[in-house]
Amino acid sequence: MHKLVARLPARLPLWKLAGLCLLLLLTSPPFFADAVSDHPYHFGFKKSKNGQLPSINEEGFKGVVDRHGAVFLGDTTKKELYLTFDNGYENGYTTSILDTLLARKVPAIFFVTGHYVKDQPELLKRMAAEGHLIGNHSWSHPDMTTLSNEKVKEELTKVKDAVAQITGQQEMRYLRPPRGIFSDRTLAVSKELGYTNVFWSIAYRDWDTKVQRGWKYAYDNVMAQLHPGAVLLLHSVSKDNADALGAIIDEARKQGYAFKSLDQLPAP
Repeated sequence: MHKLVARLPARLPLWKLAGLCLLLLLTSPPFFADAVSDHPYHFGFKKSKNGQLPSINEEGFKGVVDRHGAVFLGDTTKKELYLTFDNGYENGYTTSILDTLLARKVPAIFFVTGHYVKDQPELLKRMAAEGHLIGNHSWSHPDMTTLSNEKVKEELTKVKDAVAQITGQQEMRYLRPPRGIFSDRTLAVSKELGYTNVFWSIAYRDWDTKVQRGWKYAYDNVMAQLHPGAVLLLHSVSKDNADALGAIIDEARKQGYAFKSLDQLPAP
């Protein structure tokens, strides 16, 4: 483009200059398409209250999420819940969580990082043996919108291969983008690799291990947001979550909810 500009007459009529600028804009789609498609989004929304749906359908990123078949809800006409855990590292509570799930016959998915895979192979084996899904949370928990397509692939493939080696689980179909940050491009790249991106419709600030307020705090936060078709995000590092999980499951069932596996999500 700079060569073309260099050949322009010193004095060009304004209408011709405007036309040339428009021509350059229209004939340079790759630059502008990339700039738009790689805009980072943070998955955030106004929480559910009184059994109503959260504000996700009203958020600006909804079209991007839908375009790539990412999920954050199940069937909102049915009292079904999908329990998901993010396991970035082990803080001593996953065994208790697994015990609770086993005793109550509740399926879950654990999204694991490379650190967790290397550090906790026995817990991974137990998750798989007890019928839970293991999902991808990336190898090093980066903001994937800052990585090249090849690096995104590397982050995801390393987790999948390592989990397969430990557990024998050859398929890994679900991905939770680290920190809930994504773009049109990262959703497209991961979808091409065979992943369904999984977000959530219930969450609270539970990842800060220095701010634990007791099981009732976790219980109240989750139950206040309960709604049909909800995908629950809990962090396994939280003692509050581990201590409250049994009560959450029991009360949800009393209210008529059933816990489902992500593999039972309705087809989009």
